[in-house]
Amino acid sequence: MRSENTAEILQRQYDARFAGSESYRNLVWKELCNFFARYIPSGATVLDLGCGWGEFINNIAATKKIGMDLNPDGQKHLRSGITFLHADCAEQWPLAQDSLDIVFTSNFLEHLPAKTAVERAVLEAFRCLRPGGKIICMCPNIKYIHGAYWDFWDHHLPLTELSVGELMQLNGFSVEESIARFLPYSMSTGWKPPLFFLKMYLNCPLLWRFFGKQFLVIGVKPEN
Repeated sequence: MRSENTAEILQRQYDARFAGSESYRNLVWKELCNFFARYIPSGATVLDLGCGWGEFINNIAATKKIGMDLNPDGQKHLRSGITFLHADCAEQWPLAQDSLDIVFTSNFLEHLPAKTAVERAVLEAFRCLRPGGKIICMCPNIKYIHGAYWDFWDHHLPLTELSVGELMQLNGFSVEESIARFLPYSMSTGWKPPLFFLKMYLNCPLLWRFFGKQFLVIGVKPEN
């Protein structure tokens, strides 16, 4: 699915966008993980799909934690005890069927090169999740970002909460929660608000309606 120099390109992109902001991003994700803990039991086996530099998987409470990414630099950013899979999510994952409780992905699916790659990743998530397991997906919502969505060279697919929810349903999941407006758009450029603003924002869903430009969709693998 990917060219041989994909890893090198990903390394350059991450360095260009995030170098120098690691400490701030880590603090932001600590706060976000406090929010996402409501969906993720502390005893769960969690896969961070497109884990990047590991801000989510490093900070979420879970018994077993796995990060998957094509960027090999991801491994050196993961904390001790976290398994790193250097793998293409559109190919069969090196994981057993029914071996995960949670698949989490943030700002990743829009970077895949085609809808077929997204669907294959969702199918693999379904295969690897245990019955009752969840896929938690957060992405920029093209409905609210419009042209600014294309300011990132590696944004390929315009997605909405409805299109991703429909994709989940077509591939066996039921949609447990769908929030069209969740977080503001991007932490890779622009103003970095104080962390107490983020905590206040997460605790006030009314603000999401005005500032939220990313969606949150949660799918559940049926028990039977």
